Amino acid sequence: MDAVTYPDTKVIEFINQHFIPLRVPADAKPLSDDFTVKWTPTLITLDPDGKTHHRTVGFLPPEELIASLYLGIAKACFDTEQIDKALVYLDNLLTEYPKSDFAPEAVYLQGVCGYKSTHNAKPLKDAYEKLKGQYPSSEWVRRAYPYRLL
Repeated sequence: MDAVTYPDTKVIEFINQHFIPLRVPADAKPLSDDFTVKWTPTLITLDPDGKTHHRTVGFLPPEELIASLYLGIAKACFDTEQIDKALVYLDNLLTEYPKSDFAPEAVYLQGVCGYKSTHNAKPLKDAYEKLKGQYPSSEWVRRAYPYRLL
């Protein structure tokens, strides 16, 4: 990632705008044990309290890294009940990187956020239909499968 992804201008700008990055060697004790880092690169999205909300392991090209980071921010917002903010980050991911490997999970989470903010099941069913139509081979179609009945 040092040769391709991290030097990318969009990656640098995105990280500087949204994160306080910390780079730690994978064998740095006790952090590597505390966060169960067994391979590099391991990227972990934490909230200000140090709670983990998202993790990726292995190389990601620049556009996939940014999509992953959008998802990590959205998950942190979701987990801390900032649903409207989570929806903004999910929408950004899906608008800017609709072909990303992280897009199907974003669609799923978008449906869940829609349900949590309205208590209406329609966003869940809409998420299933979108997943089935745009990402038919994704595991997220199977996870959303029960929503087809709503």
